[in-house]
Amino acid sequence: MIKNSHSESYAAAGVDIEAGYEGVRLMKEHVRRTFIPGVISDIGGFGGTFVPQIEGMTEPVLVSGTDGVGTKLRIAQLIDKHDTIGIDCVAMCVNDIICVGAKPIFFLDYIAIGKNDAQKVATIVKGVADGCVQAGCALIGGETAEHPGVMQPDDYDIAGFSVGLADRPKLLDTSKVAEGDVIIALPSSGVHSNGFSLVRKVFDVENADLTQYVQELGAPLGEALLTPTYIYVDPVLAAIEAGGVHGISNITGGGFYENIPRSIPDDLCAVIRKDSVRILPVFDLIQHTGSIPERDMFNTFNMGVGMTLIVSPVTADRILETLREHGSDAYIIGEIEKGDEGLRMV
Repeated sequence: MIKNSHSESYAAAGVDIEAGYEGVRLMKEHVRRTFIPGVISDIGGFGGTFVPQIEGMTEPVLVSGTDGVGTKLRIAQLIDKHDTIGIDCVAMCVNDIICVGAKPIFFLDYIAIGKNDAQKVATIVKGVADGCVQAGCALIGGETAEHPGVMQPDDYDIAGFSVGLADRPKLLDTSKVAEGDVIIALPSSGVHSNGFSLVRKVFDVENADLTQYVQELGAPLGEALLTPTYIYVDPVLAAIEAGGVHGISNITGGGFYENIPRSIPDDLCAVIRKDSVRILPVFDLIQHTGSIPERDMFNTFNMGVGMTLIVSPVTADRILETLREHGSDAYIIGEIEKGDEGLRMV
């Protein structure tokens, strides 16, 4: 417990260290919800400590990932809604590390804010904790930094860092992907956390009424755009355990064209059947409002597919069943063929 810590000079420079301490106090209950076996430290120390469970592994490997939320934050700031942005931060990290077959075990966050508002920071961290609970990993540390004179008082940014654990013989790479493999789509929850510079331009968010209800979206525009990124840890790890998964792609910035080829060898091509993709209404609205070419849409957004699995045709039905049992209404959108284009839409 911190006692007798106060600096009038630092406060005069714009940094309220006591607000920081209050923020830590408010967020403790949220952080402790995430504690899983292996956590041996509490919030407030100089480092988070964790004992990984490596029983049954022949060659344990740590897999790490870091990311932020990007300019989606601006939507949260404009409508003053901060309870889900932390979920996005967790998702952007853990959804990457599961692509190589790792199970996320712990997470750390970093929040930079213009003026330390203890309640706002605690609300953001609540979202981080919610994301960690969904991902089955522990929030074992973080940092909040007040940046007076560098950021506006209401501005903030958040980034995260996650570590996962895998057994080296079970790591996924491109080596098992073969001609004839099936491409399975896992639906997204919305725009997720990429492409928001274009989204903000299309809807002119600085001048738009983000509280206006949009019939096609079934929600006010701002709330629909803030729908948190889906966390795929549970269904994807279950699919890997079922056997036959050869490659995984997280569909983030760069959309289909950038991300799907990352999980296949150079001499193979992912063939996606466009009429099979279940495009969400929000993407139809973005394309129509912004007069955006179809290729640019698939090269920027997830279009309703947040993750793809490349699987053996022999095990495809079993994997589809497993994914659905774990909450993802997965479906087939293509296959792997010979070719060096990387990805072809048909």
